[in-house]
Amino acid sequence: MEQHFNGLGMHLGNLSRLSNARTRSISAENPTGAKGRGGSAIEGTGANAARDLGLGWKISPSVVLSPQATLILADIREAGAIQHLWMTTSPTFWRQLVLRAYWDGEESPSIECPYGDFFVNGWCERCHVNSLPIVVNPAGGMNAYWEMPFRKSAQLTIENLGTEEVILYYQIDYTLTDVPTDAAYFHAQWRRSNPLGYKEVHTLLDDVQGKGQYVGTYLAWQSNSNGWWGEGEIKFYLDGDQDFPTICGTGTEDYFGGAWGFEQPKGAYALYSTRSSSPTGLTAPNSVLACIAGISWTPFALRRRYTLPFRHSDGVMVSAICHCRTILLLLLTGIKLSLMCPITRSRGLMR
Repeated sequence: MEQHFNGLGMHLGNLSRLSNARTRSISAENPTGAKGRGGSAIEGTGANAARDLGLGWKISPSVVLSPQATLILADIREAGAIQHLWMTTSPTFWRQLVLRAYWDGEESPSIECPYGDFFVNGWCERCHVNSLPIVVNPAGGMNAYWEMPFRKSAQLTIENLGTEEVILYYQIDYTLTDVPTDAAYFHAQWRRSNPLGYKEVHTLLDDVQGKGQYVGTYLAWQSNSNGWWGEGEIKFYLDGDQDFPTICGTGTEDYFGGAWGFEQPKGAYALYSTRSSSPTGLTAPNSVLACIAGISWTPFALRRRYTLPFRHSDGVMVSAICHCRTILLLLLTGIKLSLMCPITRSRGLMR
């Protein structure tokens, strides 16, 4: 029997497959994603600049985010999947904007994290990224290619925690189609330890229950003392593990696909960006302020319970105090999980 193709999971090997999926796109020009309504805005942030171009040309290329307010970026009321996000705004605001996503009418968001961290730029300084799921291009074009399915509805919002207006350009590309029962919901969680004391554990994720796949980590790390910072071990406690984990790493740079302190040439860090891992910003070794922003896309299966702590070793060349921010990315099936550490104004998000 010929298998029906629904248009999801697109890649080079199935581009020739036909489906009944319908592509739509939401932007400031077409905020509802309605068919045949792209470029139809008659007022917006570009009205003056486009005054000689006429209707259909850049009248509303962006939105204004008011201080202490939340804007609904997308409100989709059919089954389908988000396939691409593109956004850009000034780096000044990357830490004060909070991106959230709600699948199928849930009350708690499945995605909740700062704008910059979601696009693996956690320090409000642009770093280019060239990976399969996240691409950051000159000069600040943020792209996410995660497939994010939903069965009834999807709502994406962005909150401005700051005291200034923010100009945001955005585009959300999605498809309307049937979604299979084994398609998982996309989750992203943001956590921070500020500071993380000597030999203390920074828990990246804790007590997630249900079936799913863990698909990646983004870590933004500031070392506040000299010496080597990279002997942190990533440990994966799976399905009832107690004293010892099922998976244990050998060092921070090893987890992010590097080795021997990312040293190349001697005495300096080498920056690189690949489809699966990348340190996106490092200062000189053994400096008083060493910053790392690393990503590691590592899919593996989860069955029941999952905990992921991160800890330094107790070697003498380990920084005593550090500042960690992490983004955890998961695909979880079944009941949508409330696994967020809610972001509020009181948490000092902007620093």
